[in-house]
Amino acid sequence: MGKLILGQLLENNRKWIKKQINKDPDYFKKLALGQSPKYLMVGCSDSRVPLNNLLKAPPGEIFIHRNIANQVSLTDMNFLSVLEYSVEYLKIEYIIIVGHYACGGLAAAIDGVDQGLMENWVAPIKDLYINNFKELSKIEDKQKMADKLSEINVVSQARNIFKTAVMHRALLKETYPKVLAWIFDIYTGEMKEMHLPLEQWKEEGILPKHYEY
Repeated sequence: MGKLILGQLLENNRKWIKKQINKDPDYFKKLALGQSPKYLMVGCSDSRVPLNNLLKAPPGEIFIHRNIANQVSLTDMNFLSVLEYSVEYLKIEYIIIVGHYACGGLAAAIDGVDQGLMENWVAPIKDLYINNFKELSKIEDKQKMADKLSEINVVSQARNIFKTAVMHRALLKETYPKVLAWIFDIYTGEMKEMHLPLEQWKEEGILPKHYEY
């Protein structure tokens, strides 16, 4: 894959502007009026996972928060602010955790190598690895094992969404967004939906009985 230089990026922007205006002369006037996205997506910072491009979603369709290994951290004020704004002000209808195979953050958590601050950030994934070691250790191929951990991770992060005060308030009002977990299969380009054990979470008290998917 070729490397883009700064001049090319700016030229690409000018070409994109021209293309949009050719299709609709009022495109940017309409874009400036505001946003009303239906989706909040919590994705990975990985440059190979551009969510709008993968889903052919135009500007204004998806509200996006990205961080390394698509974490839902209950102490991250950046994420919590995005969540509150999207749920309480934008009134989004779906929250989708989007992970991907061949994730460097997952590999760092498994290997336990010195990664500076990143090592602290992926510590919850290291815990997931330890807690699911019996299942994961049966997978001999290291990359496939990391990909399986990516699947476990997105389900875990979806679970974390329900632990936030923002979702607690939304669930009490019974005007809440639905929560999903997806994996981008980087080997094929397919976006896959993961199963969420909603009934189990209800039994554990994480979800109220009235929650419906």
